Amino acid sequence: MLALSPSLLPSLAAAVLYAAATLYQASRVKQGSRADKRLLYLLGSLAVIAHGAALYSQLVTPLGLSLDFISAASLIAAAVIVVTLIACTRIPVENLLLLLFPLGLVTVLVAQFVPSGTSPLVDEEPGILSHVLLSILAYGMFTIAMVQSLLLLLQNHQLKHKHPMGLIKNFPPLQTMESLLFGFLWAGWVLLSMSLISGWLFVENLFAQHLVHKTSLACLAWIVFSVLLWGRNRLGWRGHKAIRWTLAGFCLLMLAYFGSKLVREYILHI
Repeated sequence: MLALSPSLLPSLAAAVLYAAATLYQASRVKQGSRADKRLLYLLGSLAVIAHGAALYSQLVTPLGLSLDFISAASLIAAAVIVVTLIACTRIPVENLLLLLFPLGLVTVLVAQFVPSGTSPLVDEEPGILSHVLLSILAYGMFTIAMVQSLLLLLQNHQLKHKHPMGLIKNFPPLQTMESLLFGFLWAGWVLLSMSLISGWLFVENLFAQHLVHKTSLACLAWIVFSVLLWGRNRLGWRGHKAIRWTLAGFCLLMLAYFGSKLVREYILHI
């Protein structure tokens, strides 16, 4: 009898729960009504717990933390959903989950069934782990900000053409949506700053050959987000300008992490 992977059952459970939460929320949106926040929170919480159990089996090895390209994407997706679920208890961001639950569904299945690339084990020293954790939280927060900016762009477009429909009808006012976006951006900027500082303190050489592209792009993303937040504070940037800067910074950050990982693990095999 073939031995089952210890992550198989939690991965499948997470996928089913993510699908159920997505279908439930989508059906409520289609009917033009709000989803029951408690039921949505319950489904999402159970899904992310199962997702976390699957990730634990996939990441933790006797030799260290195995954080390959696919597992990293799955881990960041889980972190994004956790942060959003926590935020839902205080601020009206449950509409983000309609896009984030499918992201969790896809990443948990891909991490389970798609072969991973070659990846060195992550040192489990506290300093290195804190750097990794801060990086993941920063990427997660900026992912939420990116999704929020896309929803804000859609809301802007539909309000401009005076035909709000579907999901947009359940959105908070435009000013609230924009305030939420910059709240996520500030949180992401603080986490990214802490990640870069911890990298300087604990990583032996951030500009080593295998890290130089990641470090350079992450620093460029930090500059882009810093300019955006300065522009918001000093010049009142908003609307399309804020959205463009958000997407530009997010693309740089994703290239920094996932671009370098993709090349190293699937092309260079190092």
